[in-house]
Amino acid sequence: MKHFPQSEILNSLPKQFFASLVKKAGEYIERGFDVINLGQGNPDQPTPGHIVVKLQEAAANPINHKYSPFQGFPYLKKAVADFYFREYGVELNPEKEVAILFGGKAGLVEIPQCLLNPGDTVLVPDPGYPDYWSGVALAKAEMVTMPLKEENRFLPNYSELRTEDLEKAKLMFLNYPNNPTGAVADLEFFEETVRLANDHDICIVHDFAYGGIGFDGVKPPSFLQAQGAKDVGIEIYTLSKTYNMAGWRVAFAVGNESVISALELIQDHLYVSLFGAVQEAAAEALTGPQDCVKELNEMYEQRRNCLIDGLCSIGWDVTAPKGSFFAWLKVPNGFSSEEFSNILLEKAQVVAAPGVGFGSYGEGYVRIGLLTSEERLAEAVKRISELEIFKKS
Repeated sequence: MKHFPQSEILNSLPKQFFASLVKKAGEYIERGFDVINLGQGNPDQPTPGHIVVKLQEAAANPINHKYSPFQGFPYLKKAVADFYFREYGVELNPEKEVAILFGGKAGLVEIPQCLLNPGDTVLVPDPGYPDYWSGVALAKAEMVTMPLKEENRFLPNYSELRTEDLEKAKLMFLNYPNNPTGAVADLEFFEETVRLANDHDICIVHDFAYGGIGFDGVKPPSFLQAQGAKDVGIEIYTLSKTYNMAGWRVAFAVGNESVISALELIQDHLYVSLFGAVQEAAAEALTGPQDCVKELNEMYEQRRNCLIDGLCSIGWDVTAPKGSFFAWLKVPNGFSSEEFSNILLEKAQVVAAPGVGFGSYGEGYVRIGLLTSEERLAEAVKRISELEIFKKS
């Protein structure tokens, strides 16, 4: 059979670091081991019932069997604007400041292709969501990393960035609540970011995927709540986490008109339209009963407490995340993040994501997802304790 080589663009994409971990975990499952997979970010709860019912009803409506408007139905854009005003006090023009996305990942990968030319500079967090790198590669742009360090609450320290890099940068990715660290930014940090963006003409893209998940009574702020934020950037929000709609592939971008226009233009070329019934269900999620969001947040906080309390009790010195559904845990001395992840899988059949897969500053940590029951999290703690790596205080 003739072999057709892949394009230079495909070959330039970053390697899928976690593919080998997923494969190895699958091998243990096939061999009959009871594997507790805490290494992935796939919500484990079903979509709330009232959203599913809306989809079922909408799927029967013949209007949704046709192509829907390429840029999304106006009712969904209005629902997004209503959601942002209700939750964050942010006013949005539904027609000009809202773009419907085919999942948050799609928007994050599209943005560099919308705004950058080959050789342009992008500021990305390290550690950070690996798909930021994919969009940069597709745009043939260059990355400059912003270290996220524990001593700075896993926020980038802008004073440490080189003036040359700031002057060259056209785009910056941020993500709070943060994947993988679980850190939460405050409004003061976002206001500092707006000032930096104005000073250096940088477009800010805030990935707000975990915006609905904050702990200890603290509601994570929206970047757009900072004065002048819409002048310098956008925010991307997905329904995957807040409403357990990961498989539905629906999200939106809000903010700067020119960036929203660019997103809608590229999507006009890439896609036809999002299934109308999914759009109706998304509008129901955003504007319907919100008890499910509160209950989900409480469940994740209880799981967090179960995990962190358990790990501390066996002698692992860990810090509780302030948001997201991830915990970012220091590996014990003498191990790399990949070595420790391998030991957890091989000796305890617990899957954790090695921090180095999120960037060089992720070395020394593993990421654990709060995406299974408290009982399974407690079982994972028990298995890790039996490795006798940690000493109880």
